[in-house]
Amino acid sequence: MRKGKLIQIIAYLFLASFVLRFITGIHLPAIVVALLILLVLIFTGKKKQIGKKEDQLPTLTKTKEEHYAQLGMTDQEIDFFRDTMNSTKKQIVQLQENMNASTKLRAIDLRNDTLRISKALFKELVKEPKKLHLANHFLYTHLPNLVDLTTKYLEIDDHEIKNKQTYEKLEESAQIIDQVSKLIKKDYEQFVSDDLEDLDIEISVAKNSLKRDNENENNF
Repeated sequence: MRKGKLIQIIAYLFLASFVLRFITGIHLPAIVVALLILLVLIFTGKKKQIGKKEDQLPTLTKTKEEHYAQLGMTDQEIDFFRDTMNSTKKQIVQLQENMNASTKLRAIDLRNDTLRISKALFKELVKEPKKLHLANHFLYTHLPNLVDLTTKYLEIDDHEIKNKQTYEKLEESAQIIDQVSKLIKKDYEQFVSDDLEDLDIEISVAKNSLKRDNENENNF
C-alpha cells in the first residue's frame, strides 16, 4: 500500500472516531473504529463478490478448450462465444420462468414448442460455435424481445384491477408473443437447414449405391 494512501486511511479513522464521539458522546479508540470499518468493508465486499459470481462464466473445461482449439478459434473468439452463450442461457431460463407463470403463455409455448426449440438451438450452437453468426436473429433480436414481451405481459396480467383496455393490451401482447415464437422456430429451421441438405445428399448417395448393388446382383 502506498504511504500516502496509508496516511489518508489513518486520518479517516481518527476523523471517524471524533465524529462518533461527538454524535454519541461515546469515546472509542481509533483501533476499535478501524475494526468496525473493516468489518463493514468485508461485509460489503462479500456482497459484491456474490453479485460478481452470478455474472461469472462457467469454468472452461479441458474438453471444451480442446474442442475450441480443434475448430481453430482464437482466444477472443472463445471469450466472445462464451459470453454470448452465458447471456443466452440466462435469457432462456428467464423465458422458461415467464412462460410457466401464465396459462396463456404456457399455451403459446405448447403451440410453438418455443422453449424446447430455444434449448435445442442453444445445444446446436454449443456443438458448432463457428456457426454463431447464423443465429444472429435468435440471439440478439428474437430471444431478447420474447423475454421482454413475456416479462411485460406478466406485469400487466398481475394488475389486480383490469379494464377493457388492459385485456385488449394483454391480447395484443399475446399475439405478438405468438408471432415472435414462430420466428424462433424459423430461426432453428434455418440454422439446421445445412444439416438437412447434407443429409439429403447422403441419402441420395446411399440410394444410388443401393441401386448399383441391386443391379449388379441381378446381373449374376
